[in-house]
Amino acid sequence: MAKRIPVALAALVFSLCVSLSASGQVLKSHAPANVDLDAHLKEVEGNPRQFEASYKAGAKVAAFCANCHGDGGNSVKPDIPNLAGQNPSYLLEQLRQFSDGRRRNDFMERLIRALNAEEKIGMVVFYAKQEVTYKPVADTALVNKGKEYYGKICFRCHGDDGRGNEKIARIAGQQQNYLSLTLKRYRDGSSIRKDALMAANTRQMSDADINAVVAYVSSMK
Repeated sequence: MAKRIPVALAALVFSLCVSLSASGQVLKSHAPANVDLDAHLKEVEGNPRQFEASYKAGAKVAAFCANCHGDGGNSVKPDIPNLAGQNPSYLLEQLRQFSDGRRRNDFMERLIRALNAEEKIGMVVFYAKQEVTYKPVADTALVNKGKEYYGKICFRCHGDDGRGNEKIARIAGQQQNYLSLTLKRYRDGSSIRKDALMAANTRQMSDADINAVVAYVSSMK
């Protein structure tokens, strides 16, 4: 049986749909309804005028998203991810996964389905340009242990700097609780997050390994 979202959240969803519907009228002419989002993102990134329009549209969407993800995509809730500085192509793919159910979160699925193509492009463009707010290192020894583990495994996909690429998430500066929960979901085979490569690379991680890697990754700039 599907979970019912609280009345307050339902009201927020409704207000988002209304406001996005209104803002979408301005941008409707920029792309057809069945737009190839990846191709359109590249088009926007290569056209300064389109980029500016998409950025402004994304700022409007982000104003609502700030309820959970914080101003400028820097979350104030440890179990909700930062979106600031995220790779736009990767973030766009996550929107697709929420839309088609490959990534599960009832609230997010409803929100993403309320967005049109231009608003999705605008959102990822906006967040990609925001700066991550970093937190000071609390346990240097744990961070060093995590750095050692990261340098053996994680860097292969996420890069030495933790910034990933078009297909791989930027994890540098990410929220600790969110990182820990995500790694454990991959390791434990949760239906909420599925990725064969991540599952393979986390299968042998102990909780201590995860704690160390999370401490290091969250401190990366």
